[in-house]
Amino acid sequence: MSDFDTTLPASDAELDTSGLYCPEPIMMMHNQVRDMTAGQILTVIATDPATTRDVPKFCTFLGHELIAQSHDDERYRYVIRLA
Repeated sequence: MSDFDTTLPASDAELDTSGLYCPEPIMMMHNQVRDMTAGQILTVIATDPATTRDVPKFCTFLGHELIAQSHDDERYRYVIRLA
């Protein structure tokens, strides 16, 4: 994931939801977003494959920009600019 990381803006916060399953990652994202301001960058790490569906829907519904997403053998990574 090193190429992925170097092409993106620095994160203001990182949320690691590894080991958690739906709906916990999205609930934790809601809580994290409340503590942040518009324009900030949130990176979310997850292991639940359902996040590939849930995180983009979360962003669309709340107006956040999903800047990037990636996947390796163990984790999913999402970079989100808050609306």
